[in-house]
Amino acid sequence: MTSKRTDSDSTDGTNRSQSSFARDDRAIEGLPIRLVIALVVGVAALAIMLNMLGGIGSVGDTEVTVKIADADQVIDADATGSDAKVDVYAMDENGNNVSDATIVATADSAQLDGVLDKPTGDDNHAELDFDGSQSLRADQDMGTIQLEVIPPSDSNYIDEQPNPSIRVVSR
Repeated sequence: MTSKRTDSDSTDGTNRSQSSFARDDRAIEGLPIRLVIALVVGVAALAIMLNMLGGIGSVGDTEVTVKIADADQVIDADATGSDAKVDVYAMDENGNNVSDATIVATADSAQLDGVLDKPTGDDNHAELDFDGSQSLRADQDMGTIQLEVIPPSDSNYIDEQPNPSIRVVSR
């Protein structure tokens, strides 16, 4: 394509030709301003959509954890005949109650006869009753029992982060 530019189409602005915009084949003169307008409108629309999504609430999985009552974080080893009950609560990452979850206690560095599991009711509370099933090895003074939460199956709760553990001590 050859340009129809003449000497009168100089860039000094004084001798511009009065040719029609439709016949000008030099470039698309309106593209930069159209691009700027499209960008501004797009950014404004994106801001409005993100604001609307921000009001919906959390979308996705919510971490659930175990909270142990302060007085029950430490229990005695071989507590046959003594009360070894631990109050635990299922809570989400925001501190809200999680009902219908199951709390599971398994051996970690302390020994445990089997696995203890207890469902939480509507009050997110479960009471783990050890009844002497916890013990320590002969060379141990302290050990831990690991806790895990199995969230309700019809929820978006997950338990991927480490939970607090119960300390078992020899006194």
